[in-house]
Amino acid sequence: MGLAAGASQTMKSAWIEDLLSMVPAVLFLVSARIERWRPDNRFPYGFHRVGSLAFFASALTLTAVGGLLVYEAADTLLRAARPTIGSVSMFGYDIWLGWVMMAAMAYSVVPPVILGQMKKPLAVITNDKILHTDAAMNAADWRTGLAGMAGLVGIAWGFWWADAVAAGIISVSILADGLANSRTALAELIDGAPRALDNGGLSSTAIRLRERLEADYPGHHVRIRETGRYMRAVLVPDNQPHLDPATADHLLGEDGWRLVEVGVALPSATPRPHTSEVSAPSDSAGLRPGRRGGRHLR
Repeated sequence: MGLAAGASQTMKSAWIEDLLSMVPAVLFLVSARIERWRPDNRFPYGFHRVGSLAFFASALTLTAVGGLLVYEAADTLLRAARPTIGSVSMFGYDIWLGWVMMAAMAYSVVPPVILGQMKKPLAVITNDKILHTDAAMNAADWRTGLAGMAGLVGIAWGFWWADAVAAGIISVSILADGLANSRTALAELIDGAPRALDNGGLSSTAIRLRERLEADYPGHHVRIRETGRYMRAVLVPDNQPHLDPATADHLLGEDGWRLVEVGVALPSATPRPHTSEVSAPSDSAGLRPGRRGGRHLR
């Protein structure tokens, strides 16, 4: 793709999108390793949230580059800049570079689409938003190829603006993915309720957990937040929505204002009426986490 890009804005956008598709994959591999590290005094909750941080970095990358490409496509249209696509000599014949570009684009579409379909089930099983984003980008790569080839065909027919329009379509797709993922990633980082993999709605697993805890512990309010692929749930008595200031002052003195919650781990699966914290993997089916796996009670 890079070698065949030439002066085509469409090819440039498609090539950059292919390069961007490597970012979620790399971040997934890095975060999957780091999240297994054992908790210590500096990180008592472990490193589960590194997945949320990696997801946010991936979303920001998509948003920034998508916005830049949209600007470049619009600027090309406004300036009425006509792309110049020359010819190349191959096997004794002069061949228009547009055909070479379309061949490269068609070839680059096939592997990502196959890989995307293979990654999607794994993303659902592990509830990994980075992997799901990577799979979605790969599976939809055929749209990029189709838009790119349409732009090149338009140039061949004399429609100079077709190249910039096709580049704009690809760029808007990148930007839309980045913005949607950024909203979900920000919700995770500010302790929002767990979100579903494929949209910004609440996770069905989190809703099911809340309903179960409310049934088992009547008179308590359930707070659930997401840390990477895992969830943490806290039970708070309805008549005590926040930590009693007197208790906080007793524990920390003049710094008591900083203490807003104290969680107590459930000693067993038997429901007990006290404030508790539970950690569990979100939206997973059959996930077997590492040494500090999320299926254990905190």
